Amino acid sequence: MNYVYIGDIVNNHGLKGEVRIISSFKQKDLVFVCDMPVYIGKDKSREVINSYRVHKNYDMITFDGIRHIEDVLKYKGKSLYINREDLAYDGYLNEDLINMEVYQNDKLVGHVKEILTTNAHEILVIDGKKRYMVPNIKEFILNVDLKKKRIDIIDMKGLIDGN
Repeated sequence: MNYVYIGDIVNNHGLKGEVRIISSFKQKDLVFVCDMPVYIGKDKSREVINSYRVHKNYDMITFDGIRHIEDVLKYKGKSLYINREDLAYDGYLNEDLINMEVYQNDKLVGHVKEILTTNAHEILVIDGKKRYMVPNIKEFILNVDLKKKRIDIIDMKGLIDGN
């Protein structure tokens, strides 16, 4: 399976088995739906989403067959994942970009190490000769090829190595 991290279960909510999740996952509308399997913690315990709602800054879900607080307390503080193959999505997820090669004018710049989220936009953190930061917006990203695991960025003075 290809597990994708989508957030953390920070606590339970109420007495009926609902959990409170902190998530910055962008495609929540594709993940937090009824009958979507999710995997919890290091051992990847499988549960299936029964319901979803938003409450304040949290994503709230219940699982099929779980109706009591005692049954979800074991998940408190655990990470939540999905199987990438379960997600019917034609585009790419930010998580798909991790470890992809980044090129500028067909010259390898480095590999995407992580993606930072800011109030303005996301930033690709690229490990190469140095650590580079490139905005993950269409003005800077020319092409993303998932099959070749390659990202092409624009040639802009100062973006890479101060050129």
